Amino acid sequence: MLRTGILNPAINSLISRVRHTNTLVIADRGFPYWPQIETVDISLVDDVPRVLDVLNAIRANFSIGMVFMAEEFRAVNSRETVQAFERCLEGAALSFEPHIEFKKRVPHAVGLIRTGDTIQYANMILESA
Repeated sequence: MLRTGILNPAINSLISRVRHTNTLVIADRGFPYWPQIETVDISLVDDVPRVLDVLNAIRANFSIGMVFMAEEFRAVNSRETVQAFERCLEGAALSFEPHIEFKKRVPHAVGLIRTGDTIQYANMILESA
């Protein structure tokens, strides 16, 4: 029985299949469903859990090389919110691009973890190092 780390078996399975340069999406509650990729939906209620909760939980066992986010994230959210995300992503290269371009990357991901986050454009694509 697992005693520490990621306890959710579906997330454990998903993360263990990500290899060098593969990607994993962590999305907010409003992110579209993508039938061609595995989705683990852990949304419970508004803001439980949040994207940063998931990111912080997987960081210990996930080597992040690059992170993609929508440039709209910076435009519609407070400076404090943007800085909180940047702090959590410290050490990883962060690339902002138009949301329409961001979504074109999604079908190539190994999978997607959907959260209950209500922060606009809080979605991120993690590319493994």
